[in-house]
Amino acid sequence: MVNLDISAGSIKENKQFKRKIVIAGTGLVGSSYAFTLLNRNLCDELVLIDANQQKAEGEAADLAHGLAFSDSTMDIYAGNYSDCRDASIVVIAAGAAQAVGETRSDAGIITRNSRTVEAIVNSAAESGFEGIFLIATNPVDVMSMIAYKSCGFPASRIIGSGTTLDTARLRFLLGKYFGVDAHNIHAYVIGEHGDSEFVPWSNAFVSTKSTEELCAEHPLRFSKDKLTELEQEVRGSAYKIIAAKQATCYGIGMALARITKAIFEDEHSILTVSSLLEGEYGIGNVWLGTPCILGKEGIYGKLRLKLTNEETKKLKFSADVVEKNYDDALSSIL
Repeated sequence: MVNLDISAGSIKENKQFKRKIVIAGTGLVGSSYAFTLLNRNLCDELVLIDANQQKAEGEAADLAHGLAFSDSTMDIYAGNYSDCRDASIVVIAAGAAQAVGETRSDAGIITRNSRTVEAIVNSAAESGFEGIFLIATNPVDVMSMIAYKSCGFPASRIIGSGTTLDTARLRFLLGKYFGVDAHNIHAYVIGEHGDSEFVPWSNAFVSTKSTEELCAEHPLRFSKDKLTELEQEVRGSAYKIIAAKQATCYGIGMALARITKAIFEDEHSILTVSSLLEGEYGIGNVWLGTPCILGKEGIYGKLRLKLTNEETKKLKFSADVVEKNYDDALSSIL
């Protein structure tokens, strides 16, 4: 069940709003996101920044050469942090990638990426940037907290990619299992973007029919055990892809593009991004992936799910995991 008591976010009007994006980090995630932006004509100006300036210049040129085949007229170029000044979104995709056998929360990744995210946020803020930070660097919930601590922006303008991709993976698998279009699956993955994420099955629907009802009505076709298997498959998707091709990039690139579209078009769409919880579900002062309402000023509010007691315990456990990882991150950059 969904609680329609939507908590409104505190929004500061961005008077310089324009469709300009700066991507910090042009590795596989950053470049996949940039390619999606180009193909979907989602911005007018795209700036690429990388510690390896030559890499940024090469990616910008490669993307720009495709403009003749697209419907876009965007300006694409390699730049520096001074270009953040009048951007509406700075996307942080830089940092160490998860390797085969690693989790997103391994100590080495947390240490390296915390320092990277802090440096990027500070550099962007020093330019006069007043837009939205969209963070993809893992562990994304922790990195969102690092960004918040570093820049002092309102929490509504610090958005982690959260469990947006995990939710898409879940809906894809449920669509195949129930034999319906994934667009008609209304289910979420919430919590940490990591091993403690979970599916609140009490809020999972195929159109207007709950998955629990479908399993009860058609026990020979559908089962809760299979749903549990699919949840585990979602949780392990990144590991499987990384083992096969050493990285995940296309799915997260498209997830970032979907978030970008919701912001630029002021859609008030609901996506499971990572945001600051301030007492919702009895949890505070931590970033987690939950259903949030997105528009051009960032996070307008959250749509609170009515969780079972067991689901609430799982979410609190996930919050504890993120808080511990955040403490480890702080100790690495102090």
